[in-house]
Amino acid sequence: MAHSVDGRDGAPDAGETIQIGIAVDIPEPWGGMLTRRRVEAGDPLAVPAHVTLLGPTEIPVRALPAVEEHLARVAATHLPFTLHLRGTGTFRPVTQVVFVAVAAGISECELLAAAINAAPELHREARFPYHPHVTVAQDVPPEVLDKAYEDLADFSALFEVEAFTLFSHSGATRWQPRRDFRLGG
Repeated sequence: MAHSVDGRDGAPDAGETIQIGIAVDIPEPWGGMLTRRRVEAGDPLAVPAHVTLLGPTEIPVRALPAVEEHLARVAATHLPFTLHLRGTGTFRPVTQVVFVAVAAGISECELLAAAINAAPELHREARFPYHPHVTVAQDVPPEVLDKAYEDLADFSALFEVEAFTLFSHSGATRWQPRRDFRLGG
């Protein structure tokens, strides 16, 4: 899928910021199915299924061109890889999250996340160590978390990751894809 940069009219104010995130999209048919499962669980943050490489990060709008240049360099130096999603896991009791586990492609996701986070504009202290996964239920009642955990225990998807996506959120809209960065240049 190809995403392009959305246009902005006029020059941004010096203090204007934008919220960004970077993720690997989960392709169809699995992406839609996992997103529907998250919606059905009543998850108020039911965003399209993805593996996060950089969580929500606020940056100055003026830093966006440098961030995009950094992401292009990161993508060019990392090769496409196979991602295997299999089974479920949970971060309970630390956080109320159930996820589909990454069974293969963990190292590749970790290396991408570390390289992305190396940009001064993107570096932030993480609350928890990076653990690639696909959230399917979050901050919902325990019985709903249990059901998601059990219902997707046999889930399996195997696909090639050829790109990652930069998303943005202005506060007025939901997360929007800005641009795909193809791996291997």
